[in-house]
Amino acid sequence: MKLVYTGKTKDVYKINENQVLLKFKDDVTGEDGVFDPGANTVGLTMEGAGKAALRLTTFFFEILKKENIPTHYISSDIENTEMTVVPATPFGEGLEVICRYRAVGSFLRRYGKYATEGQSLDAFVEITLKDDERNDPPISRDALDMLGILSLQEYESLKQMTQDISEIVKYELGKKGIELYDIKFEFGRDQAGNIILIDEISGGNMRAYKDGKYIEPLKLTKLMLEQ
Repeated sequence: MKLVYTGKTKDVYKINENQVLLKFKDDVTGEDGVFDPGANTVGLTMEGAGKAALRLTTFFFEILKKENIPTHYISSDIENTEMTVVPATPFGEGLEVICRYRAVGSFLRRYGKYATEGQSLDAFVEITLKDDERNDPPISRDALDMLGILSLQEYESLKQMTQDISEIVKYELGKKGIELYDIKFEFGRDQAGNIILIDEISGGNMRAYKDGKYIEPLKLTKLMLEQ
């Protein structure tokens, strides 16, 4: 295998032309030792975080597979914290797509003049550019099209997929009495040019609450899979 990319929370290896391996790490995003799914820096290392992320990711990707929602997922090796996926090309240098059900995090920091903390949102979808230098700026549908990153038609497909997948995640969390506040996804194009969900679906890329209290990534996996 050939190492092709070293990321914040996982490393990427090429197996062959049709398969890529993701190696999950125990690093999570945040600032000053505090976890934050919206941060663009590694904030801390949590023992077992990689395995927990992969377990929950596998759980959700298997559900999406049954729902015929296209993803890069092929299989997982939980013990070795590895997931085998199909190759995918990012949009531009990468986009993050967030679906929000409540006003928290960066949404509240930006729009706090009008929004109140925890205010209900109707599966609001926003897209940010993966650009650490510029602190991952939000970008509009028209700007994505004009800059050649994503066509207007692709944007609508991406938005619908984001809301569909978010509803599935929200429903599954709801079975355990957990409320989804927001969730961050990444998408790309497969070798045939189709839009597919990539990366992961874990506690590290969502904010989830139970009885009004935030649930950390490791605890979220336990609540979802060990009861």
